[in-house]
Amino acid sequence: MSDQVLGIGADALEETLGRLSKKPGVKAAIVLDKATGAILKTSGQVSSIRKARPLGSSPALPGQATGSFSSDAGANTSSGQDQGVEELAAMVWNFISTAGSLVQELDIEDELKLLRLRTKKQELVIVPDAKYLLIVVHDTPPA
Repeated sequence: MSDQVLGIGADALEETLGRLSKKPGVKAAIVLDKATGAILKTSGQVSSIRKARPLGSSPALPGQATGSFSSDAGANTSSGQDQGVEELAAMVWNFISTAGSLVQELDIEDELKLLRLRTKKQELVIVPDAKYLLIVVHDTPPA
């Protein structure tokens, strides 16, 4: 990843990801470009979050762009692990875009600040920023 993509906040981003990765139960963190959905940075066990699906095994997502969401120049998107992360990034980006539109439709002066998606196995905490989307994935504690 190039430092120019992250701009001046690269050190702050690295520090934040480092702190998050030390928290108990945190599996991974992903930073996406808010405008395009491109993967800017990953940390942790991103490959354990979602395995790539075989081609044609799941329906296309509404509004999902074709092609690579990764902005890393040397990213190997042909591997199943990288493809799974890119698929997750595309789904989250579409989900946040739709949720943001819903909030705007409810109240034009309001904005989406945080979204938590909890499943049986894990929880995604998604924090939209002006330029980035921060996605933190952690284990769901037993009930």
